[in-house]
Parts: sequence; C-alpha cells; structure tokens
Amino acid sequence: MSANLAASVVGTVAALLSITSFVPQIVKIWREKDAESVSLRTYLVTVTGFSCWIAYGVLIKAWPVIASNIASLLMSGAVLVLKWRFTRKDD
Repeated sequence: MSANLAASVVGTVAALLSITSFVPQIVKIWREKDAESVSLRTYLVTVTGFSCWIAYGVLIKAWPVIASNIASLLMSGAVLVLKWRFTRKDD
C-alpha cells in the first residue's frame, strides 16, 4: 500500500469515527428529552474548534479537512441545539 493511499485510508477512518462519535449522544438526548448531563461549555468549545478547522481547511484548500469538519460541526451543533432545547427551564 502506498503512503498516499495509507494516509487517505487513515484520514477517512478518522473522519468517519469523529463524525459518528456524536450519534450516541444525539440519540440519547432525543430519546430521553433530557440534556442536563451535556456540558454546554464543552460543546461550545467543540463547535468553535470545528469552525476553526473548517477555516483552516479553506485557507490551505484541503477539501477533506473542510468536508469532515463540516460534518462534525453539524453533528456537534445538533447536540448543542438539543442541549438548549431540552434543558429544563426551572433550573
């Protein structure tokens, strides 16, 4: 396997794992209609980090960096939206 192919495979696997890592959290929040255990600060930092990675990808013109981080931003953003939606107002 060539170095370029190996790098592509590893990068693809890393991107897929990063993107799908948010699915269990999203499903749990949606099913339970409860996001109290989700850290708002953590997801604000995560969303900001993915936004910075997208900007970096644009600056270096690396579409795999851009695409994978857009997908991760959407997933982590979904957790953030669910956090705001399902956090109890009486707390």
